[in-house]
Amino acid sequence: MKKGLVIAALGLMLLSAVGYFGLNDSTPAPDLTVYALNGRVMDLKKLRGKPVLITFWATTCPACVKEIPHLSALYQELNPQGLEIIGIAMAYDPPSYVLRMTQQRQIPYPVALDPLGTMAQAFGDVQVTPSSFLISPQGRIVQHQLGAWNMDALRATLHTML
Repeated sequence: MKKGLVIAALGLMLLSAVGYFGLNDSTPAPDLTVYALNGRVMDLKKLRGKPVLITFWATTCPACVKEIPHLSALYQELNPQGLEIIGIAMAYDPPSYVLRMTQQRQIPYPVALDPLGTMAQAFGDVQVTPSSFLISPQGRIVQHQLGAWNMDALRATLHTML
């Protein structure tokens, strides 16, 4: 009984996310400036013309950590063609842990801290990790992914945007 309630709640959350964010290229991405640990400053508005993948993650999230090598490979493959990936650490994640993991895992894409949770708020009050948003070159959220990506499907979608 309890398992059924959990599955129903997860299904409702997923349907709510799809209903809110839609998959019809109609939700504008927030206009944010992201300050990465490597010193890079990225204004999402200025990244228009490129697909952007924003992923909210935490060092304590097993699915997030498991996804890092896949996102790193995707970034190295498609960044030269225009893809931008930005990792945003959750507000509760200690900055020293984020920095250490970024260095240990040699994450090639920019990673930013969100100490006040303002970026998570701007993307609909992100609470679940990993939680990712694919932004079209037109600056619209075209997909919101709760949990890890199917990398083959994501890669295929990205190829249509590049």
